[in-house]
Amino acid sequence: MSHQLAPHYIKLKERYVELIDAVEAMGAAARNSGPLDEKTVQLIQLGAAAAIGSKGSLSSHALRAKEAGATDEEIRHAIIVLTSTIGFPTVAAALDRMNDVID
Repeated sequence: MSHQLAPHYIKLKERYVELIDAVEAMGAAARNSGPLDEKTVQLIQLGAAAAIGSKGSLSSHALRAKEAGATDEEIRHAIIVLTSTIGFPTVAAALDRMNDVID
């Protein structure tokens, strides 16, 4: 289940090749610098995306988490546990934004 890159990201990648290559290399280095498995990494990044309200990142990391073996329930739970940290309205919005990705 491989997901496609967002059109906006593709445009950025075409226009700013060196920058996006560097960002992608930094992301890979960060993911590979410790003991966390890919599913855990993607769930953490999903939580960060929810915290900053990034719809594109929410979808991307939810899909990547699924590709790494996360269930829809684990994806939902990764967002729900943020309620006391980022607030219920932000959590509810994140869950709503992910309707196209989960279930």
